Amino acid sequence: MIVVTGANGGLGNGVIRGLLARGVPAGELVAAVRTPEKAADLAALGVTVREADYDRPETLATAFAGARRLLLVSSVGAEETRVRQHLAAVEAARVAGVELLAYTSVINAYTNPLALAEAHRATERAIAASGLPSVLLRNGWYSENYLTQLSGAVATGELPGSAGEGRTAFAARADYAEAAAEVLTLDDQAGRVYELTGPRTWSLPELAAEAARITGRPVAYRDLPGEKFAEVLRGAGLPEFVVELLVDVDLRVADGVLETVTEDLPKLLGRPATPPTTTLAEALRA
Repeated sequence: MIVVTGANGGLGNGVIRGLLARGVPAGELVAAVRTPEKAADLAALGVTVREADYDRPETLATAFAGARRLLLVSSVGAEETRVRQHLAAVEAARVAGVELLAYTSVINAYTNPLALAEAHRATERAIAASGLPSVLLRNGWYSENYLTQLSGAVATGELPGSAGEGRTAFAARADYAEAAAEVLTLDDQAGRVYELTGPRTWSLPELAAEAARITGRPVAYRDLPGEKFAEVLRGAGLPEFVVELLVDVDLRVADGVLETVTEDLPKLLGRPATPPTTTLAEALRA
């Protein structure tokens, strides 16, 4: 049995579908979700749906029962909340006797200065201390992370940020999901660490130019000091922890933190990774 947490999210749902595409029987898959009624699409495919609320550890014991392999999809929220949630999930996996724990971490987790990387480091340490056989899927930045901002930029003609000319090796969420599904079907994965990135780096000015090319409308990148970018994000109604995260990411991107490019993703996919221009075109033309 393979259990995938966060299966109502885009990544987890994609992993489940990737496993089905690889011939894993639906009866051997469990979609572990906070809100089971929202997983009707997976239930309709014959996948077992179980409640798994990171904030209610008692649900994790039931959700993970009988799991041979488990994908722990990292949660979303303030860092201290994420650490607490992840540690509860790791402990539940240990008690359940999971044979392989896969975790979606962040690129270069132990040296990555992004604020969001601390929760990943804490989780990786907890996994190591648990004694569970594990595999780490250290995902780079998602192409989709800028889609909302770029859609708004097409309307206003301006993409604000604090990344300067910093470059990021974006990859599509669907590619990360497919890679995770592949790893969950392979043998001898315990102890492996995958650094997963897109095929080349892009700057935000380049993505703005690409949005302009796709839509035929003027879009320009406007670089702002961090505090000014934070004001823009707050004005858009984003929660404070999201504002802090996005500003931190942009400032770190300006320092080159997400420039790493590896071949791990295309090797797992058996094909080239999807360029962000493809993801952007699909979103803006929808």
